[in-house]
Amino acid sequence: MEKINTLIIGGGPAGLMAAVRASSLGQRVVIVEKNYSVGEKLLISGRGRCNFTNSEDDINTFIAKYGDKGKFLYSAFSRFGPRETILFFVNHGVNVIEERGKRIFPAEGGSQKILDRLLIECKKGNVKILRNTPVKALRVKNSRVDCVITEQDELRADKYIIATGGKSYPDTGSTGDGYIFAQQAGHTVTKLFPALVPVRTRETWPKLANGCNLKNVRLKVIRDGKEIDSRFGEMEFTNFGVSGPIVMDLSSHIPEWQEGSESLEFSLDLKPSLTQEILIERLNREITKSAGHKRFASLARSLVPKDLTRLILELSDIPSDKPVEYISDEEVAEFVALLKDIRMHINGLWSFKNAVVTNGGVSLKEIEPSTMKSKLCENLYFAGEVLDLNGPSGGFNLQICWSTGYAAGSVNE
Repeated sequence: MEKINTLIIGGGPAGLMAAVRASSLGQRVVIVEKNYSVGEKLLISGRGRCNFTNSEDDINTFIAKYGDKGKFLYSAFSRFGPRETILFFVNHGVNVIEERGKRIFPAEGGSQKILDRLLIECKKGNVKILRNTPVKALRVKNSRVDCVITEQDELRADKYIIATGGKSYPDTGSTGDGYIFAQQAGHTVTKLFPALVPVRTRETWPKLANGCNLKNVRLKVIRDGKEIDSRFGEMEFTNFGVSGPIVMDLSSHIPEWQEGSESLEFSLDLKPSLTQEILIERLNREITKSAGHKRFASLARSLVPKDLTRLILELSDIPSDKPVEYISDEEVAEFVALLKDIRMHINGLWSFKNAVVTNGGVSLKEIEPSTMKSKLCENLYFAGEVLDLNGPSGGFNLQICWSTGYAAGSVNE
């Protein structure tokens, strides 16, 4: 094989962006990919629709979505941020649409359209892709990567970029290999957790509403009796607990919240736009209007989605066949309190198999933020999910891949 300037381990979004950037600067680039196909995880992004970034134009607001670690991204975003990402794909033939929450999608073609554009640019840059080529190890000598060892060969380059992804969706090839390679180069890998993942509850009754999707609800996190965070939007009950956008956004912080906590709970408000007083008035009007005609089960169905009725009846102390005219003021108040505060004890996260991204990764303290270059190994770089960075849903995690991939591919060794 001819001399390699930049060798990239991993053909996901970060690796492909790094390859596009490096090849555009005249680098001879090789991507080493363990799968037969590149971009397998990208193809399932957003269930194939690919929410590839977010149009939030205030950089401070955008960075704040990543929490305290987001400060690491300022330099990379200043060179190739969300605006540049949108322009990149538009200029390469991808029409885009903006949806709720400033989420940006391809107008047609979904994830395949994004992947195709990247591969076309790689082809223009004569990027060589070695498919079905798992990397076994890095050989490091004198604080430099000497070579990448595969089952078939030892590959040498001037510069190496680890863009292997994390541990989420391992069926796509994201099995944590990059963390091992990072450690072989002397890097610290922080504790790893699933992120943007469904949450298990101690209670088993959520299965009574399995598949019920709720909109415009508020979900609070209660730690030792005090509210510490909340989200408004959509969630879903499952056989093992809860899922959906607001649950998955909150899930990323659950490991740190559980540290030293005696009790961690969700509090679900089914009617966040209405006070308890207004709900009590509404319920009393329904009771007066329906006296002699309705049982409590029928009244409950008028207040909650049909798929949720069975669960609400199970949680309420009011018998489902009780005539509404015999429901007391105390029972009305207790039922309204239930609608405003359904408690669920958090019993851990679902597995990496169901996680969108990984929480944890290669320590940012050991990476140069402007270039993604290792501070420990002079010709080694990192990009994408392998880094100790993750954000909420809404295009923020793919933006990490685009920005860090561009930064890692920009520097000539």
